[in-house]
Amino acid sequence: MKSIFAGAIALLASALPALAQAPAAPVDTVAAIRARGQLACGVTPNTIGFATPDSRGVFRGLDADYCRAVAAALLGDPEKVRFVPLSAQQRFTALQAGEIDLLVRATTWTLSREAQLGLVFAGVNYYDGNGFMVRRSLGVTSATQLDGASVCLQAGSTTELNVADYFRANRMRLQPVLFDNIEEIRSSFVAGRCDAYSSDTSTLAAFRAGQGAQAGDYVLLPEVISKEPLGPLVRKGDFRWFDIVRWTHFALVTAEEMGITQANVDSFAGSTNPDVQRFMGRTGDLGRMLGLENDWAAKVVRSVGNFGELWERHITPLGSPRGINNLWTRGGLQYAPPMR
Repeated sequence: MKSIFAGAIALLASALPALAQAPAAPVDTVAAIRARGQLACGVTPNTIGFATPDSRGVFRGLDADYCRAVAAALLGDPEKVRFVPLSAQQRFTALQAGEIDLLVRATTWTLSREAQLGLVFAGVNYYDGNGFMVRRSLGVTSATQLDGASVCLQAGSTTELNVADYFRANRMRLQPVLFDNIEEIRSSFVAGRCDAYSSDTSTLAAFRAGQGAQAGDYVLLPEVISKEPLGPLVRKGDFRWFDIVRWTHFALVTAEEMGITQANVDSFAGSTNPDVQRFMGRTGDLGRMLGLENDWAAKVVRSVGNFGELWERHITPLGSPRGINNLWTRGGLQYAPPMR
């Protein structure tokens, strides 16, 4: 419990001195996207399960499909997305500068990021936490055995601070080895430059899954040392755009709650359930309230599926249990307010 508490404090205290506070965005993002006919969406360059290019160079993953879902809601077409791969250091300045409209890059929601950067999170699409991975040959079975260890970390991430706090709280010596690029971290860890690799457990699971036949050479230690709610973010001050991104997330969750899937969405058109009628755009003006077509939510599900389908498609193959990412009705934290 002590380590989890320390991680929670890190979320509130994490500082980003290299980035100045950005002013509220005066730009009408929705109008800008419609004018160019394309959503510019920032993603991780190569994280299996979240955003990684396939053999044809097309980005696949949970975050990539979130970009497509928003494009479907606003533009009616999930393919009207320009994916912009960004490093941890580039991601916030790219959004602040208007180089992208939306950032969906396995980014942790923290107080300092909202208070200092002029950015705002629209929801949580993955509840995560920092963990540690070691080579099986090291013989380590717990993070408490890492006293004096060298740890590969991404500079400028919440993980850097969380790991330092964890080692300090447990009176262990830390030798941080910092990298700007996640690919450098992975190659350095494989090459033996670090005893351990720390990141979100989802990122570690994605790394291990990408090792193929050598996946068994790596062990994910049991300790989860922080709370890392990951989600999409936009610039502050543009509330129409914020609402569209937030309620696209809620539509994905609501569709799973209702049992509406990519395969059966059209069969719900004639439903007499009032909640389903509103979701499908058959009654009410929910879409028009957002400045969208009234059937926007149905278009989202028709394009990418519901939240559970996204999870099964991209996260289940990593071996990550749904756990707290399940619907609230199944003991998880994923919850959507009523669409009415």
